[in-house]
Amino acid sequence: MADETETGAPAPHPLPHAQTAGQGARPVPLAESNPSRWGRVDDEGNVYVRTADGERTVGVWQAGTAEEGLLHFARRFDDLRTEVELLETRLASGAGDPKHALSSANQLRDGLASAAVVGDLEALKSRLDHVIGHAESALANVRQEREQARSAAIARKQALVDEAEEIASASTQWKAAGDRLRAILDEWKTVKGVDRKTDDELWKRFSKARESFNRRRGSHFAELDKQRAAAKTRKEELIAEAEALVDSSEWGPTAGRYKELMAEWKVAGRAPKETDDALWQRFRAAQDKFFARRSAVFTERDQEFANNAAQKEELLAEAEKLDPAANLDAAKATLRRIQERWDEIGKVPRERIRELDGRLKAVQDRIRSVEDSRWRRTDPEAQARVEQFRERVAQFESQAAKARAAGDERRARKADEQAAQWREWMEAAERAVADR
Repeated sequence: MADETETGAPAPHPLPHAQTAGQGARPVPLAESNPSRWGRVDDEGNVYVRTADGERTVGVWQAGTAEEGLLHFARRFDDLRTEVELLETRLASGAGDPKHALSSANQLRDGLASAAVVGDLEALKSRLDHVIGHAESALANVRQEREQARSAAIARKQALVDEAEEIASASTQWKAAGDRLRAILDEWKTVKGVDRKTDDELWKRFSKARESFNRRRGSHFAELDKQRAAAKTRKEELIAEAEALVDSSEWGPTAGRYKELMAEWKVAGRAPKETDDALWQRFRAAQDKFFARRSAVFTERDQEFANNAAQKEELLAEAEKLDPAANLDAAKATLRRIQERWDEIGKVPRERIRELDGRLKAVQDRIRSVEDSRWRRTDPEAQARVEQFRERVAQFESQAAKARAAGDERRARKADEQAAQWREWMEAAERAVADR
């Protein structure tokens, strides 16, 4: 790949996004492509970099030709350039820690004056100034978000207190209200970030509301005991009517009346505990006897729906055997044919509708998932990126082999390390393609 450094780290083109380029930092050119533009090596091997203030000595080169020495220091500059680009990229993506990025960028900028590199130092400093400004802005946003979270936590607890006070003063749904107060307490414990003083004040209000609710509920149930005797009498009247309707053959009106009786039963309230269950069993037995008779009459119609369900189960058995991973086009064609037959069969028992439709939808979703996955796995950009990483691994492995053949173990080990780094990136890219 073009535009990469000797260290093996990827060297992104400067400011790949237009919105970043427009914020004051000019592009930082690669030094490796034209190192003599930024420095020189004199006859004694002294290496110089050109800056706005003139030339500065950055080192001495005795290990080879002047061109090799200049290229070495240019690559070191490109390493710095890559490090700055990576800081900038992580900040822009939101993946980087603004505090760490700010510290790193400041250290890099402070070290430019003495850095042993050859390249466009002014452009790199300008880019670092841009990264520092971005990091400072991101830190300010973090502080603002923290304050917003605190305000949101206070607002949430205030809302919980207001709700608890409303329940305490007005609610007569005793079980639901009691459950809600317990849920409020559970949620209260999860809301963090409120200062101690504010939290204590809100907690006192909440505790007072709970105590008030408990007093009202106690008074209510004391009064309720007086009403249970009347409820017992009313339920006995409802039982008498329910038992009188057991032998009716007027299915619709009688079923409607049983529904009304059930509503009246609920309105009647609870009888004394020792008799309420027995009364309910008599009332329920009368209803069950009537609806059992009605069910027998409806059996013939229900059998038709059951036969329809059986036919749809046969279609589902065929559909669930489809293997879109093996042959997607065949699976799609078969599914279309099954769907056409499905619509022709007709109604099924009401209690089977969700189950059967859900199973068919699961097959549809499975085929759609395979189709989407196949498209993502053939994404040419992702495949090209994997190939680029693979080429770099081969390149550094070749460099290592040549260095060992020449007896230069240090350079061979360095090339091995670079190959290992690129192999790690290659494998990560391959996994990303495979997981799509």
